[in-house]
Amino acid sequence: MDFSQLLAEKTDIILDNWVIAVRKDKLIESADDLSYTAIKNHIPNVLKAMVTVLSKSKDNDIQSIVTASFEHGTIRAEQGYDPAEIAREYHLLRTVIFDALQADLIEGTPVEIIRSMRLIDAIIDEAIARCFKSYVEERLRELQQLQLSLTLHNDELTRLISANQEYLSQLAHELKHPLTSIIGYSDLFLRQQRRKTEIKDNYTNLEHIERVLRNGRQLLHLINDVLELSRYDAGQIKLQLTSTDVSELINNVCEMLEPLAAGKNLKIVVDCDRAPKELITDAFQCQQIVTNLISNAIRYTDSGTIIIMCQVLENQRCAIAVCDTGIGIAPENQEQIFEPYFRVSFSDRPYLPDSTGLGLAIVSRLVKLLQGTINLVSEVGVGSTFTVILPLEVKM
Repeated sequence: MDFSQLLAEKTDIILDNWVIAVRKDKLIESADDLSYTAIKNHIPNVLKAMVTVLSKSKDNDIQSIVTASFEHGTIRAEQGYDPAEIAREYHLLRTVIFDALQADLIEGTPVEIIRSMRLIDAIIDEAIARCFKSYVEERLRELQQLQLSLTLHNDELTRLISANQEYLSQLAHELKHPLTSIIGYSDLFLRQQRRKTEIKDNYTNLEHIERVLRNGRQLLHLINDVLELSRYDAGQIKLQLTSTDVSELINNVCEMLEPLAAGKNLKIVVDCDRAPKELITDAFQCQQIVTNLISNAIRYTDSGTIIIMCQVLENQRCAIAVCDTGIGIAPENQEQIFEPYFRVSFSDRPYLPDSTGLGLAIVSRLVKLLQGTINLVSEVGVGSTFTVILPLEVKM
């Protein structure tokens, strides 16, 4: 019996069933927001190679498996998969293939059944190995880019610390833990690369790379916030005034942050029916304000709704309000909330690991730069509302 022909005929069914299985699997969260095509990726090429290898009349085409799986691992790294999710995908692929061929396999001879099962297992194992190899290489490439970015920031950060001695101890504390991790792990992996020794594709090494990248991104986020604050304090931000559709701007920001809200089962509601048709302002700085306020609301809200409203006010002004149902801010902290490095915490809730304490400080300065004001109304356990009032036209 030619099982390669059977596999070729059932390839489309196997692909459809596999994509459905991946979507239903709660352990593969990275696939939730991907399209059918994005999930399918290079798996059709793996199946095509499998058909060739199973064929008795053709030479084994291992190279096609190598190529397909290598590309699959690279793309999965770019899509944000973690190693366990990739392994889970291949486990489901193995299951779906055997389910599709089961009825035909039992009709073959014992020798045919054993040969086909061994080959299918060997092919999938080879695909997994090649996929993880490219996944590791892509993560290492990201690590090298991250190191380059950190190097480029180094001189600017050194200058900043020298010019702002009062922030030195706080900044050093914030940088200590992620920087220590980055230095240790990146040095390990890059020394291995320079010696051209192979890095075993096991979960431990993959988790180390993920930890380096996670800490590196956190560090870059902090550095960028500090530099943004420094540029404002040094008067280096120059406004670029343009006609801005504020409703479109708010909707674009909400669309960008929707996955963060969805990850916490939060609902985002936008009410821009009474928004002005346009603002004459710096669109980029205005977007920074809205982005920081909404992302902050999502970060400190565990359940409920984030509401963003915009409306025209009298005296040629407009208001943008971001309301959340989060932890709220105590009255004694509301005076300090816009100060650099200040973060709200409670006895049962420490600082969030991705919070720099600079977001609202940047917002308050950008609002002032755009000739506006910002107000806060908050109650602990109920939520907070930040309202930014801006002129319809910034005067130069």
